[in-house]
Parts: sequence; structure tokens; C-alpha cells
Amino acid sequence: MGNRAAGAATLKRLRHSRGLSLAGVARALTKIAGTLHQPRLPAVSSVQRSVARWESAAPTLPDERYQLLLAHLYARTPTGQMAVGAGSDLAELLGALLDLGESETRIAFLRTALIRTATDTGGMLALLSTPLQSGLSAALIDPSRATEETAAGLVAVVADVNAQVGSVPMVRLQLLLGPVIDACRRLQAGPLPGPVVGHVRAVAVAACSLAGRLAFENRDDGASQALYAEATAQAERLGDTWPRASVHMSHGLVTLYSSPVLADARRLVGQAVHAARSGDSVQVRARAHALQAEVAARADLARQAQAALGLAWYDIESRSGSDPSGSSFTAGHLRGFEGVCELYVGDPSVAHDRFAASAAALTGPREQVQRAIVRADQALARIRMGDPRSAAELLHECVLAAVATGGRVPAIRLRRVRVELRPWRREDFVADLDNHLMDVLGA
Repeated sequence: MGNRAAGAATLKRLRHSRGLSLAGVARALTKIAGTLHQPRLPAVSSVQRSVARWESAAPTLPDERYQLLLAHLYARTPTGQMAVGAGSDLAELLGALLDLGESETRIAFLRTALIRTATDTGGMLALLSTPLQSGLSAALIDPSRATEETAAGLVAVVADVNAQVGSVPMVRLQLLLGPVIDACRRLQAGPLPGPVVGHVRAVAVAACSLAGRLAFENRDDGASQALYAEATAQAERLGDTWPRASVHMSHGLVTLYSSPVLADARRLVGQAVHAARSGDSVQVRARAHALQAEVAARADLARQAQAALGLAWYDIESRSGSDPSGSSFTAGHLRGFEGVCELYVGDPSVAHDRFAASAAALTGPREQVQRAIVRADQALARIRMGDPRSAAELLHECVLAAVATGGRVPAIRLRRVRVELRPWRREDFVADLDNHLMDVLGA
């Protein structure tokens, strides 16, 4: 009840901060429902009683419809501007809903829904609190006025965008990152205070690297290469080497799929491993070794692949405490890399089991792109095991995932597996898959 009371108190405080009565909130929710073309709410007096129950001594949790309406109400400042980042009223509301008993999954859904709205109307500024907006505006005019809080606000925007990969269309996320990169460039062009220089540079590394990946996803390989070059140049001026390793890994991954020459990807992955070994991030080191194993397997270098996997497992199992990178590379991700290695230089049946274990572990919204990749690889393993019908059945899931996430790599993997099904192109199960592809892509 302590948490529920705190949630109720937060809802009441948010209402009072807007100068709204219970009836005022009820009228606002009714208006928002009409704007969103939702079914009409009950009479204002009935909605008002619901609002009162959410704030009572024995508070109830608003249902999903009211949660969405409340989110739209508090996602805008009293002046009508979108504000959905840390420190915003929306963030306070979502915290209150958690206190009242709502699930983390539902809260993540609500936040994603409002970020999607912000890309239409608010852009990057919607992810910054009002004080940070003012601080950033002043710093862009005079970089000497930039503070660590200004840089932290930009870090939060990049983190928000990164968290929405797989949930929000890639092109929207790329649009959100553009102003962050421009802000970093403008701040670095002026006389930044000494303590702020490194923070802004770190933001530039993260933003340019993520933007390079998003440009690749949006099939703009030229912009992707330029952004990775900028991220690399910025990373080389940082103290720790793990950010440089992260840039090389992301660049290596997109190169693996955009360049016909495997040596290009191997060179970047080698640079990532070299930088990661001297860096403070065990998570980054584990991922670098895993990617090194995949590239070696694709080059038919079985012993090198197994050696790199062994190092990746050592990194995963030896980690302790928090990681400076904030990376979420887990054993579930590593099982997927194991599957790729078995697929190219091992046993397809073992690969299939590794992919199944990886897919089962990749359940979060941020992991849906990786899960789609793993499922496509699992289908390829089934083909090599002599079970094309079952492979085609699994690919139906991959089609939906590739479209839902907008990921380019899942689509590439899907196309390659479909090519492997050509010997059975006259079978009904392949025709059904092709019809599904046409239906989804033509929608």
C-alpha cells in the first residue's frame, strides 16, 4: 500500500501543478479521447469519480484506456509543447502508474506510444526537460555556458532513441538523432568549459554511431559510412577505449551486410577486439569476441571461431558489478553467435538448438531485431537439416518481425534463407510463404 499511496499522491500533485480540479481532469480526458478518435467516455461526472478513485486513500489503477489518455494529457506542458523525457510530467505519471501496480511492459508501451507522437510534433526537444531545453538553447548561442547537465540531457536523448529501436520506425529515430549530432558539432565549435568537453565528445560518439546504424537500416550507406567515420574520430580522443570498440563493432556489423568483401568487416572487427581488450567494459569485450567468432566462421576458420567464442564466454562469466558501457549483451545473445558458428563450420542441428535457446531469451522490446535475425538463421539450420517445410513455417514469424521492427538485417537474412528454398519453389509451403511476403510488403 505504501507504493500505491505514493502513486496516488503523485497523480494528485500532477493535477494540482496544472491547476486542474477533478472535473477539470475529467473534461481534459474527454477532449483528448475525441481528438484521438477513441470511443466516447462516460459523462464528465462519471469520469470525475474515476479520477477521484485513482487519488483516494485506497487508490485504484486507471485502466488501459485511461492510462493512454492520461499519458497524452501529461506528455504536453501547460503551454502545449511535447515533453516526454526524464524530469517531464509524463515520466512522473509513468512512475505513478508503476507504483499503482502497472507492469513494466505496459509502461514501456505507453512511453513508446508517446515518443512516436513526439517524432511528429516535438522532435528532440520533446525528450528534454524544460530546464534542459533552456540550458541547451543558451549553450548553443554561447558554448562557454554549457554545463554537465546540458551534456547529460543529450545523453538521455540518445539513450531514449536507442531504447526505441525495434519499437519505433528507424526513419523516425534517425530524425530524432539529427538535432543531437548538430548540437554536439555546434558546441564543440566553441569554447566549451574544460569539464564539459569529454562529456560532449562522448555524446557525439554515441549519437554518430547510433545514427550510422540507423542510416544503414534506412538504406543510406553513404551517410552511414560518414557518420561512423565521425564517431571513430571522436572516440579516438576519449580516454577509455571501449567507446572506440563499440563504434568499430557497429561499423563492422553494417559492413558485413553492405560490403561484398568479408575482409572489410574482419578489419573493423579486429580493431574492435584490439580496443576492447584494453578497455574497462567487459560487456563490450564479450560482444567484440562474439562478433570476431562469427566473422571467422563465415571465413571457414573453425578453430579461430571456437577460440573467439571461448573468450566471449569467459568475458560473460567473469563480469561483475555495473558496466560503464551500459550494454545488455547477455548469454542469450551469445547463444545466437554460437549458432552462427555452428551453422557455418559445425553441425546444423547443434546450430538449431543454439538459435532456439537464444530466441527464447530475447524477449524484450529492444531485442526484437536480434530475435528476428536469430529466427531467420534457425530456419536456415532447418533447411540444412533437411526440413524445408518446417523452415518455411518459421519464416512466417520472421516476416512479421522484419516488418514490425523495420530492421534491414532481418530482411537480408530472410531473403537469403528464401533463396535456399529455391529447390522447393513448386511446393505449397513455399508458395504460402511468398504470398505472405507479397501481402505484407504490398500493404
